[in-house]
Amino acid sequence: MNWISKKMTQTQMIAVGYIGIILMGSLLLMLPVSSRAHQVTPFLDTLFTATSASCVTGLVVVDTWTHWSFWGQLIILILIQIGGMGFMTLGVYVAILLRRRIGLRVRGILQESINNLQIGGIVRLAKRIIQGMLVFEGVGAVLLMFRFIPRFGLWRGIWYGIFHSVSAFCNGGFDLMGVAGPYQSLVEYSGDWLVNLVIMELIVIGGIGFFVWDDIYEHRFQIRRYSLHTKIVLSATLFLLIGGAVFFFFAEQGNTLAGKPLSEQIWCALFQSVTARTAGFNTIDTGALTEGGKFVTMFLMFVGGSPGSTAGGIKTTTLVVLYVCVRANIKQEKGYNIFDRRLEDDAVRKACTVTCTNLFLAIVATVILLTAQPFSLSDAMFEAMSAIGTVGMTTGITRDVCTVSRIVLIFLMYCGRIGSLTFALSLRGNKHEPPVKQPAQQIMIG
Repeated sequence: MNWISKKMTQTQMIAVGYIGIILMGSLLLMLPVSSRAHQVTPFLDTLFTATSASCVTGLVVVDTWTHWSFWGQLIILILIQIGGMGFMTLGVYVAILLRRRIGLRVRGILQESINNLQIGGIVRLAKRIIQGMLVFEGVGAVLLMFRFIPRFGLWRGIWYGIFHSVSAFCNGGFDLMGVAGPYQSLVEYSGDWLVNLVIMELIVIGGIGFFVWDDIYEHRFQIRRYSLHTKIVLSATLFLLIGGAVFFFFAEQGNTLAGKPLSEQIWCALFQSVTARTAGFNTIDTGALTEGGKFVTMFLMFVGGSPGSTAGGIKTTTLVVLYVCVRANIKQEKGYNIFDRRLEDDAVRKACTVTCTNLFLAIVATVILLTAQPFSLSDAMFEAMSAIGTVGMTTGITRDVCTVSRIVLIFLMYCGRIGSLTFALSLRGNKHEPPVKQPAQQIMIG
């Protein structure tokens, strides 16, 4: 690990590391062997694809199965795996296998990379992350093979099982269902209980966060012993998933769910609620959603998953902290309390910063998209929210965007994966707080 520059901060190392992975993936995808037609794919197309894969988003400008050969699909899958787990996690695990010493600086970068609460036990957590990943993805792949092998044959069925299991667990959103027609995603399996259940479970497990895994593994079903972080994540996740599913079930009855059997409607509503939390798969036509359905999907995409996970968004903990803050101020309570614990003031400041930063980026990107091309407001904002939340859901306009719009979406996906706050801090560098503060003065609010 001597390659790590001592002049760079931890956030700068993460930001630069992802840029390196994206550029390497872009160059590999440009090779003729990576495309099904054995031709060189334009750099902007490969850059968009590599960014979407590395940032586990799922937005595409070309259909994954139709355009990319097996080698191109393999490169995309590797990028998804690296992006989902975090390149520092994989790097540390390799160092462990090689019996290399893990220094304090590397441990600090790893802590920042997976957004862990403390540096103690970070190497042990990295080992559990990799081991858990292999177990969950392996089981998911085997279960999906029961559907894919009978349809696609042995070898392709195995490959499809592996690809979609990794993509779901890492919240990547890439699929190979273009074999039935470009940009189909999992629409053909909208009523298949096995595919729905496996994909949804992988998405949720990958999106709750590595720290939550570790906490549940340590305390099993002793919920009272869970940390405050785990309690908030599990409660918020359950609320958003159930609330979203109920809304989609009733809101889309006369639209995208019309004519489907009741069981399929339930599966579609559940899947839509789960996948909007940064996964990017779809079992119904996302572009055909009602305006209400699009708005709720945008909200779920903006929130995303949980800290230290394969998911993006402002995170569930941020949403809960904002709720607790507003509730405390309305009730004029002292302190921000939840689950018989008090939140630190720093958590409130970070939650406000992350939310405002992501919202600002999404709004600016929407304005640029609307200026560059004649999209509708809902479609442009949907695409921006999907990119900043690293979701990958689309109303269908991504493959038709111009060069300027593509660059904007690439930037949003990048910021969404490393974190808008991390990106801002990487630009700040090693600046120190001034010893003297400016004089305070009151202003009117509200």
